[in-house]
Amino acid sequence: MKISLELAKKVIEAAKRKAKEMGIPVCIAVVDEGGNLVAFERMDGAGYGGINIAIDKAYTAAAFGWPTDEIGKVAQPGGFAFGIANADRGRIMIFAGGIPLKSGKEIIGGIGVSGGTAPDDKKIAEAGAKVIEK
Repeated sequence: MKISLELAKKVIEAAKRKAKEMGIPVCIAVVDEGGNLVAFERMDGAGYGGINIAIDKAYTAAAFGWPTDEIGKVAQPGGFAFGIANADRGRIMIFAGGIPLKSGKEIIGGIGVSGGTAPDDKKIAEAGAKVIEK
């Protein structure tokens, strides 16, 4: 399975429904298995600062196959991945809101959300990721 534009739009729509339900305008990015942007949407009212953060959260989740908050746990001082947030020209995100998109065990992409609190971004990203699980 590959992330087509049509599928990426469905992922974004599901995430957007959750964001609207929560009353949080966000930026939503979907990337393919190589971390390349496939689709992006900035909801009305979402901050401009979230644009690159959402894209980089999606990239990080796809590149490592882990949710970004899980990477954050091992990126703390003393963790085996301490310093990773400075890798890859600073693109690696270590707080919640990036979820890998998987078909079975295969990583086919990632979704990144930015605009709410980290836990809110994670809930919204998970809602989008569920489209792939169906």
